[in-house]
Amino acid sequence: MLKVIHTDNAPQAIGPYSQAIVYNGMLFTSGQIAINPKTGNVEAETIKDQAKQVMENLKAVLTESGSDFESVIKTTCFLSDMNDFTTFNEVYGEYFVNHKPARSCVAVKELPKGVKVEVELIAVVK
Repeated sequence: MLKVIHTDNAPQAIGPYSQAIVYNGMLFTSGQIAINPKTGNVEAETIKDQAKQVMENLKAVLTESGSDFESVIKTTCFLSDMNDFTTFNEVYGEYFVNHKPARSCVAVKELPKGVKVEVELIAVVK
């Protein structure tokens, strides 16, 4: 059975998709970008600040589903500029201290709303 995950502590979907879906004990999130869920706007400008907002948005979705960063098994990270890789990794690493999930990180031509980073993840729901 599919369970749709929704929280007001993460940005509302800006298209025909859900923030996340739980299926058979697994959480699959949509990509999160640096939208502030309180305002609905991208406010962060630097890769560091955008990455932090993205990870906080994912944290809210994880929490709503009953999961956490320790239960993440795979992430996919999209950067609009691979020159931001080191700074992105610094922020990303603050959320995965003891547990390092499998990960892909790719550069893309552009991302929604002109942001610098988008991250999606798969996690186990406890």
